[in-house]
Amino acid sequence: MDFSFTQEQELLRNSLRAFLDDHYGFAARRTAQRSSAGWRPEVWKAFAQDLGILALSFPQSCGGLEGDAVLTLIVMEELGRSLVIEPYLETIVVCGGLLRRAGSSAALQRLGAMGRGELLTALAWAEPDCGHRIDSVQMRARKQGQGWRLHGVKAVVTAAPWCEELLVLARTSGSAGESAGLSLFLVDKNRPGLTSREYPTIDGRRAADVHFEGVSVPAEALLGAEGEAHSAVEQVFDEAIAALSAEATGLLSKLQQDTIGYTKQRRQFGQPIANFQVLQHRMVDMYMQVEMARSAAYLVTLQLQSPPGARALAASAAKVTIGNACRFVGQNAVQLHGGMGMTDDLPVGDYFKRATVIEQDFGDVNFHLSRHAQLKRLTRG
Repeated sequence: MDFSFTQEQELLRNSLRAFLDDHYGFAARRTAQRSSAGWRPEVWKAFAQDLGILALSFPQSCGGLEGDAVLTLIVMEELGRSLVIEPYLETIVVCGGLLRRAGSSAALQRLGAMGRGELLTALAWAEPDCGHRIDSVQMRARKQGQGWRLHGVKAVVTAAPWCEELLVLARTSGSAGESAGLSLFLVDKNRPGLTSREYPTIDGRRAADVHFEGVSVPAEALLGAEGEAHSAVEQVFDEAIAALSAEATGLLSKLQQDTIGYTKQRRQFGQPIANFQVLQHRMVDMYMQVEMARSAAYLVTLQLQSPPGARALAASAAKVTIGNACRFVGQNAVQLHGGMGMTDDLPVGDYFKRATVIEQDFGDVNFHLSRHAQLKRLTRG
């Protein structure tokens, strides 16, 4: 099968790579990461105005380019290669995907603002005790007059410190473990009763734990049909896994290349350690893991338009492959760098930390092995 990119796709890759090489050096990234803001809004504006990648997958009706999942794959791979901390996955892929499915005029207006780099939204879905299962959400949204009142806690809401509003998954009926009864609400972060504890994450980003103490929102805050958000969130999570797999491919490729370069420079017993056969075997194993990750990313991307069962199987298979690759390549890159791999003097440590987070995002290896087995049983039944 031919997996080569078209001329237009290569142009997108080359343009984004050139921009990141010129404006996203590792020193600049680290400075932004350690600043009070924790990111660079000017880079986000450039993504929107100079490169147009924020509106790449959005509908034309809101100023988008109607790009497909392959274009998202290309963007995410380059963002992974440069270890970009700006919230493309959280805002554009996840929240943009949910707003696109809502299809209302208010949702389309928000997509337009997102595409222009004027609005950032983060999805608040995970809770302290819900693990990786969407249907384990317990946070309640109760009717109050014409609107709603939200009670509960959301944990590790990535990019929340940078966002103006949150897309909140709450239960309007049913109980934990049931897929029915989950709804999505758009909530302004300045609403009375909403408080958050912000903190840096291990991979250099920012997140927050968000508390909702009787937060009132109007009726129009409900996104989509009441109690029917589960399938949309599940589909968008599979799309996020595809995007995350592409990011991992770019990140792991850079880790592998940097490791090969380092072993050619570091000398022991009068020769570069890259000459030692046992280390050559180790680096070949790293290369194989990167290529398996790349194949998994391509497969799940091409399966996103398949029926839900096939799409979910591909997503879980990709997440298992990516999780294993992140662990193997990341650990071996650190080991082959020796003590330097654990310092801040080289980028390898930061790449390893991001790989560790990717391994856990949207479900770890054990969760997706279980999900894959369950889906296979259902298709056989």
